[in-house]
Amino acid sequence: MKRGLLIILSGPSGVGKGTVRKELFKDDSLNLAYSISMTTRIPRPKEVEGVDYFFVSVNEFEEKIKNGELLEYAKFVGNYYGTPQEYVDQLLDEGKNVLLEIEVQGALQVIDKRRDALTIFLVPPSLKELEKRIRGRRTEEEAVVQERLSKATKEMATKDEYKYVVCNDNVKSAADKIANIIRENL
Repeated sequence: MKRGLLIILSGPSGVGKGTVRKELFKDDSLNLAYSISMTTRIPRPKEVEGVDYFFVSVNEFEEKIKNGELLEYAKFVGNYYGTPQEYVDQLLDEGKNVLLEIEVQGALQVIDKRRDALTIFLVPPSLKELEKRIRGRRTEEEAVVQERLSKATKEMATKDEYKYVVCNDNVKSAADKIANIIRENL
């Protein structure tokens, strides 16, 4: 069986990575498997353990860092986020094309470790639109919103580290562009 393709979908917080991912997964021909990330943050309403994230304690997460069990990890807004390495390799060995939907800091770690990864950076139409999307969630206090916006500006400067840059001005259009990129790289 042919080993699957590791795909990194990254971009600033609020750009719509999760929404675009859900649209991509409607296309069965892409043979995608979602790499579920691990986090120490509290679940948002409607998030499901083992579907949206693996929710763990800070102690559990730090033990995994110490043991080298994460493909990447980052601490963002006081919480850890990371990708369990064994879980990803198992999916790739099964021939699945594994999609990592991750923050920029973690994506850059994977890019350094896995040169064969297909890297896609999702950008918003504008920083004003990004701010509107983050505020539209209504899940964070103003200080956190400001921190996310500041970080997003810095993250936008890393887009040249990725093989492809796609604008998320329309979810369906962005997903279609990404699906075509994946097909070209299989």
